[in-house]
Amino acid sequence: MEVCKILIEAAFALTWMSVAFGRGYLRTRLELIRLRRAVRTAQRVYRILEDKRDVLISRLNELVEEAQELRNRALSNLTESYRHLLSAYMELGPQRIESIAGTLPETVSISMDTFTMMGISLVTLNAQNEEVRLLYSFGDTSISLDEAARKIRRVITDICKAAATENNIFRVANELRKTQRLLNALEYIIIPRYEEAIKTISMALEEADRDYFVKLKHIKKVLERKAAG
Repeated sequence: MEVCKILIEAAFALTWMSVAFGRGYLRTRLELIRLRRAVRTAQRVYRILEDKRDVLISRLNELVEEAQELRNRALSNLTESYRHLLSAYMELGPQRIESIAGTLPETVSISMDTFTMMGISLVTLNAQNEEVRLLYSFGDTSISLDEAARKIRRVITDICKAAATENNIFRVANELRKTQRLLNALEYIIIPRYEEAIKTISMALEEADRDYFVKLKHIKKVLERKAAG
């Protein structure tokens, strides 16, 4: 897919460069052949970009749904964790909760990986919960504190996934915007200019052919009169 993107960008660059020099094309058959080839190339590039746009739209919709699901799940778990934490504060008191929190080691490690989709660099955030030995006994705490800790671990995992997904949404949307701009340039600027140039050159060549035919007929008549005289 990376090769495909390079070919698309190269073809587009060549197409744009050939148009950029303006309308100073030569009205020759060689120029007509070159322009017809350029139109076919631009049309092929347009079809490839259309396929790319469709894939990006599909992927963008999937990411939006995934982000919404993760956001809802994280919000639900966060609400539950705060409810259990509030119960733990009421049962144990703030000093005891803060004392337990200060003795616990870090139990979540976060790593970031990247992968490529259609030339777009996307990211994933992985939150891994590490199992550690508790520094307090179950008799000294309450079930509410344990439930709050368990829910918080889930929240962190979902928040990391949601953050990566929303970041990928912006990246895919940006690529989609660039792809649509290329499609618009091809459809409304480049291909019409080529087609207009082809029409102009074709008409000029037809007119030249008619003039040449008239001249040939005139020369033929002159030669016939000389031969008859």
